[in-house]
Amino acid sequence: MTAHDARAAVAQDDLALARRCASGDAAAQRQLFRDTRGLVHRTLFRILGSNRDMEDLVQEVYIEVFRSLARFRGEAKLATWIARITTRVALAAIRRRRPAASSLDVVPEPASGAPGAAEVLEMRQAAARLYAVLDRVDPVQRIAFALHVIEGLPLREVAEITDASLVATKSRVWRARREVERRAGRDPVLAELLAAGRTR
Repeated sequence: MTAHDARAAVAQDDLALARRCASGDAAAQRQLFRDTRGLVHRTLFRILGSNRDMEDLVQEVYIEVFRSLARFRGEAKLATWIARITTRVALAAIRRRRPAASSLDVVPEPASGAPGAAEVLEMRQAAARLYAVLDRVDPVQRIAFALHVIEGLPLREVAEITDASLVATKSRVWRARREVERRAGRDPVLAELLAAGRTR
């Protein structure tokens, strides 16, 4: 099977699943939720950096997904289409809230053999400072930065998810990065995080 044939098969599967979900097929809806919940949660987490309202936001995403599935035409992968809805929900959440100190939960608890408690605490503090800076960055720039720099998605994929041109996406990431680096100049902990590449 060629790469083109594989993409066409995925597109057909996505379209069939979307149509089954839109028709009210509960098994298909459960499958879609199971298959994409990790993507939705991770995307929200990387953009917002806090778990405080995460479950409510995940629910908000799926309300919009199931409300909109009848309009899905398969021009993009279903996962990309859902990621696009997720970024819109995250953008609305950013615009609704006032800048506040971000949760320290952006770095997971260490597993066995992972860095010690002191290093994990330092990483949590640095990550919290990063998200505190991002709270003051333009929301559209923040999303592009989070998806590319924190989540590590290629710029082209970020452009597709955010429904923007590649040039606009590069500009948004650059502007957000410049603001973060400007503030990092006055914050040695944040500067160390950026220098170590721990956001990638």
